[in-house]
Amino acid sequence: MKTLDKQRQHQSQVYDFDIAGVPYKLKTNHDQQTVHEMVAMINEKMNQSIKLTKNGSFQNAAILTSMNLVEEVLVMKKRFRQELENLEKKALRLSVDLENSKIQK
Repeated sequence: MKTLDKQRQHQSQVYDFDIAGVPYKLKTNHDQQTVHEMVAMINEKMNQSIKLTKNGSFQNAAILTSMNLVEEVLVMKKRFRQELENLEKKALRLSVDLENSKIQK
C-alpha cells in the first residue's frame, strides 16, 4: 500500500491555465493548490509588468516579470544564507559552552 501511495505522489498531472490571457499547459508533480499559487503569483507580476512597459508588450512584461521574480529569489537566498550562518555560529558557541561546562564539573 505504501508503494502505491508513493507512486501517486510522484505521478505527474497536467494543468491548464492562463498567464496574462495566454493559455498554457503544465505537467508537474505539484498539487493543484501549488500550481494555483504559482499561476496567481505570475499573473500578478505580469499585470504589474505590463502596466510598466511603454508599449504593453507581452515579451517585455515577461522579461520584467522574470527579472523581478529572480530578484526576489536571490534576496531570499542571501537572507537565508545569512540566517544559516548565524545559526551555525550560535550552535558552535553553544557546543563550546557545553563542552566548557563539562570540563568545569
